[in-house]
Amino acid sequence: MEFIILTVLALIIIVVVILNIKIVPQSKAYVIERLGTYSTTWQTGLHVKIPFIERVAKQVSLKEQIVDFPPQPVITKDNVTMQIDTVVFFQITDPKLFSYGVERPLSAIENLTATTLRNIIGEMELDHTLTSRDVINAKIRGILDEATDPWGIKVNRVELKNILPPKEIQDAMEKQMKAERQRREAILTAEGEKASKILVAEGQKESKILAAEAEKQSAILAAEAIKEAKIREAEGEAEAILKVEQARAQAIGLINEAAPGQGYLTIKSLEAFEAAADGQATKLIIPSDLQGVAGLAASAKEILSDK
Repeated sequence: MEFIILTVLALIIIVVVILNIKIVPQSKAYVIERLGTYSTTWQTGLHVKIPFIERVAKQVSLKEQIVDFPPQPVITKDNVTMQIDTVVFFQITDPKLFSYGVERPLSAIENLTATTLRNIIGEMELDHTLTSRDVINAKIRGILDEATDPWGIKVNRVELKNILPPKEIQDAMEKQMKAERQRREAILTAEGEKASKILVAEGQKESKILAAEAEKQSAILAAEAIKEAKIREAEGEAEAILKVEQARAQAIGLINEAAPGQGYLTIKSLEAFEAAADGQATKLIIPSDLQGVAGLAASAKEILSDK
């Protein structure tokens, strides 16, 4: 009987010990209370708590967390009501302060974000608000980060998700954007037409330049051809004259070698005189010796006639 009781007690003790062994996973922290009072914070690893005396008061995630708050109505400096929703990225840096610093930390962050957003937007006009997201994000993050330090929370960044002005302002903005798009389209079209005309003009200019260059080259080649033809013609004439003169020189040389008599010379003189008389000259100068030759020729003709 005693053995059974001891066995049961041993089993109870083993179960209690096993139930009080805690393994804290990565990126987690356990806040431990002893008899209702904060005792310690368990980090990653194996831990054993004292049964019935200690308890895990809170399990805290150390990861960066994201909370998306619903749209909040805010009023700009020029009295335009807008709906703005925000996204906050935060991380718990002190599990103890997070557990005991504020009741419902997420709700506190949401309310603080809405209040801060209203204060910042209230100092800005609508146009400035729509173009200053980064400035607004930085201001909200700085204020939230400072305010949440006592809660063990670090705000890493804040993003304005949507900025929704009233419907009539949205319509006006859409019309303005449409007009701006049309203006840009007209500018681009005009610039395209201008560029096209410039390209056409450049092409025509280049074509005319090429045509002029072709005509110039053609004229140069034609002049070169005429020049070459004239040179060849002159060379041919010079060569012909040279050959004629060479032939005459050879003929005279042959005549000289043959030692012609006075009769032959007289006949050649008469032939030369005949050629001169057939010309266009109006006056003829007859050498004195040719007169005697002419009389001799006439006498020879009469003698031949009588015979």
